[in-house]
Amino acid sequence: MISPNTIQEITNRIDILDVVGEFVKLKKRGTNYLGLCPFHNEKSPSFTVSPAKEIYKCFGCGKSGNSIGFLMEHEKYSYVEALRWLAARYNIAVEETESSPEQKLLNQTADSLYAINHFAQKFFTAQLTETNEGKNIALSYLQERGFRESIIQKFQIGYNPESKDALTKALLENQFNAEILPKTGLVSLRNNDELVDNYRGRIIFPIHNNSGKIIGFGARVIGKADRAPKYINTPENEIYSKSKILYGSYFARQAIDKANECLLVEGYTDVVSLHQAGIENVVASGGTSLTTDQIRLIKKYTNNLTIIYDGDNAGIKAALRGLDMALEEGLNVKLVLIPDKEDPDSYVNKVGVAAFNEFIASNKKDFILFQLDVMLKEAGNDVSRKSVVVNQVAETISKLNKAEDFTRQQDYIRQCAALLKIDESGLTNLVNKLKRDKISKEEKKQASEELQSAQAGQPEDVLDDSQLLFNKDEAHERNVLKVLLEFGLNQWDETKTMAEYIFSELEQFHFDNSQMEELFETYKKMFSEGLAPNVKSMLYHPNEALRTLVIHLSMSHHELSENWDKKMEGMHILNRDTSRQDVLMSVNYFKLRKLKKMFEENQRDMEHAPLADQMRLMELHLHLKTIEREITNQLGTVIIK
Repeated sequence: MISPNTIQEITNRIDILDVVGEFVKLKKRGTNYLGLCPFHNEKSPSFTVSPAKEIYKCFGCGKSGNSIGFLMEHEKYSYVEALRWLAARYNIAVEETESSPEQKLLNQTADSLYAINHFAQKFFTAQLTETNEGKNIALSYLQERGFRESIIQKFQIGYNPESKDALTKALLENQFNAEILPKTGLVSLRNNDELVDNYRGRIIFPIHNNSGKIIGFGARVIGKADRAPKYINTPENEIYSKSKILYGSYFARQAIDKANECLLVEGYTDVVSLHQAGIENVVASGGTSLTTDQIRLIKKYTNNLTIIYDGDNAGIKAALRGLDMALEEGLNVKLVLIPDKEDPDSYVNKVGVAAFNEFIASNKKDFILFQLDVMLKEAGNDVSRKSVVVNQVAETISKLNKAEDFTRQQDYIRQCAALLKIDESGLTNLVNKLKRDKISKEEKKQASEELQSAQAGQPEDVLDDSQLLFNKDEAHERNVLKVLLEFGLNQWDETKTMAEYIFSELEQFHFDNSQMEELFETYKKMFSEGLAPNVKSMLYHPNEALRTLVIHLSMSHHELSENWDKKMEGMHILNRDTSRQDVLMSVNYFKLRKLKKMFEENQRDMEHAPLADQMRLMELHLHLKTIEREITNQLGTVIIK
């Protein structure tokens, strides 16, 4: 395990904008930063990052956490992997401590996969460039295809020899765990006991994640494939998920951002060839239909997607897959079909870079209109098939549901109605109906999920804002904890801090919500030990439920605009210190709420108590009234309901 000292050093150095900004395009909004949530499908940004509190929260899907939690959620890292990623980013030496055998086994699986992949890449590179077999078979083939040494090195392309177990032997000789090897896809288990290489005689393309670590491989046959598949890819495992990666994205990110356009091709060699030609804003889908996760990966860097596929029927159909998802994500999609039975790789080598760029710029087709043209040609004069086309086009146009897409939508309706030779108003009505149906379906689904959740009852360790808002006791408890976390270390007066004031005022009271009570007691314990607890330090508490609660308490969906101080000159609405007032109000309202419950409980006791106990209960009632009067005198007239 990583030592506490190293963890402390890492958490002290973390810049959440630096970490989250590696994966999400953020824009400043007041004191916070806003972006499109990477964890769910949204068109209007609700993903908020607070650099002051060093936390993120999506007010759409509810995902929240700190920098470490973000890496664990987004990159599927383990806790230790996330810490190592941060340590590497900030050049922090990692100090290790002993951990339990169970924890070691859990951490080692993902670590081993990365280590095996790293070793395999070095092995493949050496086989390509340092052995006669690699040079004569694989390297010569790559050179014939026009790949230069510099581009081969950049993408770390390699070769797996024909020998049945050359890589397997090398892995075992270097003490890699034989049980984990089949998970990587590099090795296959034959006859239940024999390990053999899976990518024999193939050129190897390493696949990198966004931080540059190798998560898998694509293995291509040399020349034309007969009965064997052209490509073999890494199977799904703890670090590789095919639907969530785009080949070349690690090398293309900056170029995509700079060009404000992403070029999408089908194969690995297409990406490598275009990079070699100086066209670096390009990624590959690996020959599969675009997934929502892949589209969101593109959208982190640009809203403009140009798909470049082969001009044959298979290429056209591949290009059209995923169109509706891309439109729903708000991407502006164009299509370029490479002519003469070429692919991007062969075409750029055939015509040169300048001609290729000119061809792309002048042959971009509007995706929706192109799709309509293809479907109309397939439908011919068949009236029923043409009716299906009308509905499909209306369905596609209805996906353009962002406010800024209204003009585009109207333009598409006009052009498509003309091509279909139908009434424009009729197509408009159909599009609007489909949009209404979708909204209604989503509302019913949400209502059903809420009903199921209410019937099942949520576990106590899941606490969200809506629950807090409808529970008055928890709302007041929430406010006390919020000011404690935010202002607890500030001075109340010359003798005590605000935390000490809150502790003394609430000494005779408790929290009804057990999770909030636990957070309060945890804070008190940390404070007594001199650990100076606050939002930031509590974000790294080992108890996940407490970390989540701290985030809920700390993040607000709304914040005051910076323009208030300009509009209300001299008022200092944003910059004045309200900490003392906030603490006083939160503590007193908390106490009043608790007193009200005590009144109600005492009243019930008085109704059923014997005469001998009535006097004692009446004295308690008067004592509670005295305390209530003292509090209300501080606050002014207050009615607690």
